[in-house]
This record gives sequence, C-alpha cells and structure tokens, in this order.
Amino acid sequence: MATLHHERQRSDPASPWPELGGDRGAAGKRGRTSKTPPRRLLEKDESLISTASIHCGQVYHSSFVDDDSITKACGCPLLPLKTHIKGPAPTSDPDKADIVDEAITFFRANVFFKNFHVKSPADKLLIYLTFYINIALKRLEGCRTLAVGTKAIINLGLEKVPVPGEPGFPFPGLFTLPVSQEEAELLRNYLKQIREETSGRLLSCAYRANGFPNKWWLAFAKRKFMNIVIL
Repeated sequence: MATLHHERQRSDPASPWPELGGDRGAAGKRGRTSKTPPRRLLEKDESLISTASIHCGQVYHSSFVDDDSITKACGCPLLPLKTHIKGPAPTSDPDKADIVDEAITFFRANVFFKNFHVKSPADKLLIYLTFYINIALKRLEGCRTLAVGTKAIINLGLEKVPVPGEPGFPFPGLFTLPVSQEEAELLRNYLKQIREETSGRLLSCAYRANGFPNKWWLAFAKRKFMNIVIL
C-alpha cells in the first residue's frame, strides 16, 4: 500500500472519531448537514453529485444500515458484493447497488472533505473505499491507455493489504484491533476482495470505451481525501 503522510489537522487530534480530520474550509463552514441519498447506479462520464452539493458541505453517507445479521471483523461489516472474485463477502443482489457502487458514485463529492461524521459501520467501509479509490486514481494518473492502466491496477492488487494495528493502515482508530489472527486474516481477505472488485469497476469509469482516459475521473487523482497525502 502507498506510504502515507498525514498533514496537520485542525480538529482535536485526541478524538478523531466519529469525525475525521479538520473542517473543509469556507465551503464546509456554510453547512455541515448531511443525509443519505437514494442508491443510484453508476455513470461513466458525468458526475451524479452536483457541484452545488459539494459547496453546501454535504457528505454522502452509505445507505446500508447496521444489521446484526452481517458478520463483522474488527468492527468492519463484511457487506455483500456483486463480484466473481473469491473471498469471504456474501453475494449481493445483482440488481441492487452494493457498497462499491456507493463508494464510486459518491467519490467525486466525498473526496473534497477533510471531515466525515460516521453514522454507521458501513460509513467506515465507505471511508476506507473512498481512500482506496484515491490511491488507485493516483496510480492511473500517468497511464494514457486502458492497457497500461490495467497493469498499474494489477500491480496495486499485488501489494500487501494491511489491517488495523499494522504499518500502512491509513486510519488508526477507524476499526478496532483484531483480537486474533483469524479475525485479522478475515478482514484482510475481505479488504483484498473488495479492493480488487473496486479496481475493476473503477477502470470502466477512468477510461472510455476507446481505451483513452476519462478526464472527468483522472483529474480527481490530485485530490486528497481526509487531507492525506499519497506518496
């Protein structure tokens, strides 16, 4: 995983949860109300999130509510996925949006924020995926064709996936520490599975049908979610 450097935050560093980071600047100060939007399908070109929403300071939350029937590892819900990639995730209804759909759909709005109020365990996974998309876009930034971008994403997928308590995990305190090696490996395998699924779907957004970059996506590689610098 990419080496991370956290810039100085303006919130109380002793209590980063449930809010992460500092405020978002003038735009964030004008309004901090947030709501969960309806599930929506992905579009490859035009953002589903309006510019007005960004400037109003709305964070987009996951629509997945806490469910006792969902298995958790380190406090991370192992939500169902629409995927053929092997892993511990349950199978999701192919006609409904899953957490990966939400993360990609909301990315171009949520990436602007340095502050994210956690409303549910699914929000924690949404934060993790938003940051992962940020990393993936950074890897794709200099890839001028889909073929080159695919190689970059494959190489990213080969990197070790850290879990809470290990060096390189980007959000200390977001998830609880594993109480056993079995729990650590369960979370690691789930994160690896969901990262690979996210990468595959992201490629279809970041590149057009002709194999050339989609500037409306790759331009966001320069953004810093939660004010974290990706080195």
